Formats: sequence, structure tokens, C-alpha cells
Amino acid sequence: MNIILLENNELSEGHVVLNDHRARHIIKVLKSRVGDTLRVGVLDGEMGEGTVVAITAKYPFVVELTVQLTGPAASVPTIDLLLALPRPIMLKRILSQVTALGVGKIYLVNANRVEKSFWGAGLLEENEYRPHLIHGLEQAVDTRLPEIRTFRHFRPFVEDCLPELVTQYGHCLLAHPFTEQTLSNSLLAGSADRILYGVGPEGGWVDFEVEKFLAAGMCPFSMGSRILKVDTAVVAIHGRISQEMERR
Repeated sequence: MNIILLENNELSEGHVVLNDHRARHIIKVLKSRVGDTLRVGVLDGEMGEGTVVAITAKYPFVVELTVQLTGPAASVPTIDLLLALPRPIMLKRILSQVTALGVGKIYLVNANRVEKSFWGAGLLEENEYRPHLIHGLEQAVDTRLPEIRTFRHFRPFVEDCLPELVTQYGHCLLAHPFTEQTLSNSLLAGSADRILYGVGPEGGWVDFEVEKFLAAGMCPFSMGSRILKVDTAVVAIHGRISQEMERR
């Protein structure tokens, strides 16, 4: 936890009292004492410093901070993710990891090889997935939560929603192993504006889905001959895209 993140309604006249995992982290991991300053931020808001003014170092842990917010929220990341809904345990990892890497929006979509039971997972409720986003922000020292959008039906999404979405991006890339186009070559054409990349389910997209994505304006690319797990592929592709953007 590299920043202590607060809900806006927790602040009262520049003071906040913490009595949960954040208080425990401040006491047991950071080993803070009265008078110490910590990096703090308000979710979807400003960042600044918190000064420890009172502390209860034994369970139940309590930390009181005075907070000064001096810096704006980070800008919206330029990379967005389109992801075939994975199994819940993998989705938890992906949400935390891509939030730490920096993502503006995450589109969770259905696919032929997505198990129907995944859509009944409680993780798709905001109160369930939000902690995993916050965990990523705590790691990365950021306050801006990604926007999550879900699409339970593939065809309405790819035919009605996606053609409009692709107009908002300089590049719309689809990970697909059965193409000779590399990621670097795919990024040569188009603007250096926002980028959307899509990753399929375990087993990949079926041919019908690939055809629909290409018809909507997405460009396929391959990461090579090695077959990766979805969570590994998401992180690897995100890193490669970020590297290419920095290089240019």
C-alpha cells in the first residue's frame, strides 16, 4: 500500500479516523507514529499528505489523520481494455493488475467460450469488484478508479456498441494468435491517441467473433507462438503497448 486512499465522505473538515485495514497497515507495516506524514488521496479526487495526530497501536487499531490535499488526480490513462469475461478468481487478479498499470475503462464482454456461470458471479457487483480496483490504485499511487462496463450478449455489443466505440480510439487492437501481424506493426498506423486492446477467453475467440471484431474496425495482432493465460496476456500486452507509446 503506497498511498492511503479515502472515500470522500470519510473526510470531515480535514480530519479522518481510520479503524480498518488501513489503520493496521499504518501501524504494523509503516510503523508510523504521531507526527509522521503519509501520502494520502481521495478516490477519484486529489492527492496530498496526512499527518498522524492520534494512534491506538493495539487491536482494535485506530489512526486519526489531518489531511491536506494539494495535488490533482492523475490524468485518465490512455489505454482501455476489452476483455472476454474470465473466471472470477482470474478476474480479481486482472482488475488489480491493470488498474495498477493504468487503464481508463474495462469492457467485460461475453464470448462463445465464456462459461455462463461466470455471469452469475457476485464479483460483477460494484461493491465486490471495487476493492480490487482500489488495491491496484494503492499499489500504483493513483486515485482515479477505472470505469467498468459489462455486456452479457456478444452480438448486440459487437454490432451495436463496438462500431461507435472504435471511433473514440486511435488504435483498436485484437489479440489473436492466428495472424502474422505483430503488435509493433499494428501500432505504426493511426494516431498516438487512446488505445483499446482486446483479449479473449481461455481457448481464444471463435472465428465468428473474430470476423465480427474485424468488421467493427478492430485490427488483429499476435504476441508470438506461445499460448498465454488470460491474466498473463493482459499484463504482457499492456506492458508492450505502454513501451511502444513511450518509444514514440
